[in-house]
Amino acid sequence: MHIRKAERKDLSRIAEIFVFNNRTNFFPIFKDPEFSFKELQVVPLVDHYFGKEEILNTIYVYDDGLIKGFIQISGLEICKLYIDTFFQSAGIGSALIEYAIREHRVRTLWALEKNKRAVSFYQRHGFLLNGQKKLEEGTIEYLVQLER
Repeated sequence: MHIRKAERKDLSRIAEIFVFNNRTNFFPIFKDPEFSFKELQVVPLVDHYFGKEEILNTIYVYDDGLIKGFIQISGLEICKLYIDTFFQSAGIGSALIEYAIREHRVRTLWALEKNKRAVSFYQRHGFLLNGQKKLEEGTIEYLVQLER
């Protein structure tokens, strides 16, 4: 398996995967070009968010010579799971989620309700919608909670 704890040297690649996934998957839903193409940038994201040690300590990367995806885990919750768009549907997301279940005993996660592909992916891995919903901060879109 090619999953390991993230290191500082991985931050730009992690941020790159995060930014481009957000633009690809969420811009069509939120339709906010100001956020997606002006505010959401790789370098500031590394400096502001991923560069914090307490966050870096919660991230694991799929690295087979190239970082192709990452998962962020806090306690028993998956906070983020992103795969480089060029490597999606190659089993990397499955490897990361199975790692999180096996090694970290994750039980819950939140997904954007309109991101049907993600919700379906999580359901295939044993997560079920539990009826909990909340607004995504600063938007009119809902997050749904899934649990094992």
